[in-house]
Amino acid sequence: MTQHSDLKALCAAMALFLLVPLGAQANDGRAQDQSIDEVVVQGISSLQQRLGESGSISVIDAQTVQAVGATHPSEVLNRVPGVWINRGSGQEHLTAIRSAVYTGTGACGEYALLEDGIPLRPQGFCNINNLFELNTEQAQAIEVWRGPASAVLGGNAMHGAINVVSPMPEKTTLGVEVGRYDFARFNASGGFTTGEHAFGAGFVGTTTNGYRDDTGYGQQKAYLAHMTQTNGWAVKNQLTATLLNQETGSYVRGFEAYKDDELRRSNPNPEAFRDAWSMRASSEWVKDQWTLKPYIRRSQMTFLQHFLPGQPLEENEQTSGGLIVNYDIDAGALQASVGGQLELMTGALREFQAGPTTGSAFLVATRPSGLHYDYDVDSELIAGFYDLQFSLDDSLRVLHSLRLEHLRYDYTNKHIVGNTKDDGSTCGFGGCLYTRPASRDDSFTNVGARLGLEKDLQAGLLYANLSRGFRPPQVTELYRLRGGQTIADLDSEELTAVEAGFKNEMVTLAVFAERTRNYLFRDSEAFNVSDGRTQSVGAELSLQHQIDRHQFQLAATYARHEYDFDRAAASRETIVDGNDLDSAPRWIANAAWQMAISDTVNHELEVNRVGSYFLNAANTAKYEGHYSVNWRLQWQANARTEVSLRVINLLDEEYADRADFAFGSERYFPAMPRQIYLGARVVLD
Repeated sequence: MTQHSDLKALCAAMALFLLVPLGAQANDGRAQDQSIDEVVVQGISSLQQRLGESGSISVIDAQTVQAVGATHPSEVLNRVPGVWINRGSGQEHLTAIRSAVYTGTGACGEYALLEDGIPLRPQGFCNINNLFELNTEQAQAIEVWRGPASAVLGGNAMHGAINVVSPMPEKTTLGVEVGRYDFARFNASGGFTTGEHAFGAGFVGTTTNGYRDDTGYGQQKAYLAHMTQTNGWAVKNQLTATLLNQETGSYVRGFEAYKDDELRRSNPNPEAFRDAWSMRASSEWVKDQWTLKPYIRRSQMTFLQHFLPGQPLEENEQTSGGLIVNYDIDAGALQASVGGQLELMTGALREFQAGPTTGSAFLVATRPSGLHYDYDVDSELIAGFYDLQFSLDDSLRVLHSLRLEHLRYDYTNKHIVGNTKDDGSTCGFGGCLYTRPASRDDSFTNVGARLGLEKDLQAGLLYANLSRGFRPPQVTELYRLRGGQTIADLDSEELTAVEAGFKNEMVTLAVFAERTRNYLFRDSEAFNVSDGRTQSVGAELSLQHQIDRHQFQLAATYARHEYDFDRAAASRETIVDGNDLDSAPRWIANAAWQMAISDTVNHELEVNRVGSYFLNAANTAKYEGHYSVNWRLQWQANARTEVSLRVINLLDEEYADRADFAFGSERYFPAMPRQIYLGARVVLD
């Protein structure tokens, strides 16, 4: 049976798995509300339940999600220590979790992005902007794990993970919000119960013309949920879908160009765009010690690579499905969980440049128009894992997690092998930039591990962990090559981390040290190589304190992320041992003061700080950092109606959401000026 046939059969089986409970009758005598609680509490949708208390995890609850009212995921996620989401154009972004901001085709593999405990994309086929596929606007909770999570979640969780837990609404709620630049957002959610079945649904739609020229977007997200019991199994089924149609703004160039009133509103590439959609279906079955979680996924994206000379158009798509099985063991002092995961994927990527490249003679000669890449990739993932917790006494516990994972790629090149033009002719200056390797198979076997110790104190929890994380090379790192590289002989990145911390209801403190081996980067010949090393040390602090009607919160991080090798790299940069990684501010912080002005009126004043950071690996260009201030107000007009007012960038500061250095100059994504949003939310039943 072929890989495609295997995947079709798996998807058909998943669909049957999802539909069976709709017509089934419950045989268990427990009340329906208890079964729903069981799914939420005992299932594997939550990272906190799977990863435990020993480590750095932050949970943003539904009340905070609603109060923040984020128009971009960065507004809510940057409240977490150790997290820095760089806002790009529209809904685009770059991510840092206890790390520098990584860029490039495989950078998205450094972090796991999940929905109800299931990765958004198959391993090896991630998207660096994947957060726009998560419904953060209506989340029941957003969980952020900082540090290696590969022992539990596998590859793509080397530096951390973000998980959105979907809601199961009971009441019908409608919301509308308007703001500057023709911003409008509508959301609705609701649910009902009939017999032993509970149903829920939600929708959020957003449109704006954008602050900068030709940077508007329309975005829609929807979900359907169903919960029931059948033959003793507590079941939750879910279907989610997202759609994004975006006009994309490119970087503005020149030193501190974000301070120039004309430049910061301009868009040097008004023709740029991104169109993407995704659909996911999953089911969670819980009975006694067993949890079964089948899932299927489908996504497509088309976007103009405006950031590259020649502006080639990329089209990619993937269809994937899998099954996670988990079995819990309670043996007195020993608590354990064992399980496995199987996942199949078929994906494709095509890159085409419509017109000639402009610029220097070298760029024109080496970046020809026509078809650059056209390939298919099938993959198979097989993993086995266990998590153990052994109580030495009433207050002291040893933790151990281990995951063995095997990933195989079957790559088929559908274009001319080598770095010729698409008609087979050669390029000047030693050959075309775009190189297509011959069809081949690659496989990677990795082990993630964690060993920890927890001690309950009267004041809180004291813990220490030793962890090993990994991430296999991404498909684009292996098969979308450049220059004369015909084979990318890459190893999986590996990260070893030690962490110690203390936490209670008011304070969380963590200190960590990490070292990465087989760091993936482009060398001076534009080859993809994996012989780099990095090291990091840092501390994260989270505080919250309530005095009468006042609540104070602080999330602060100091960390240094350094290169641990010497090497000539791409873009004529020289990496020197001890240099800071680019896009790695040592200080990031978020502080908030919340106050109940009255029984019906609450407000929040929020301050964000991003410290200075280098823009390139050579550490010759620097961004000085910035402060930004936001203010929010909620008024409970009556029992059913809430009115909100938000002012983002209250002081109208001129700063950069993202600063970078490329092609010989500084470049920036300018932050938006002051924005005012007015909204209303009504509960109908």
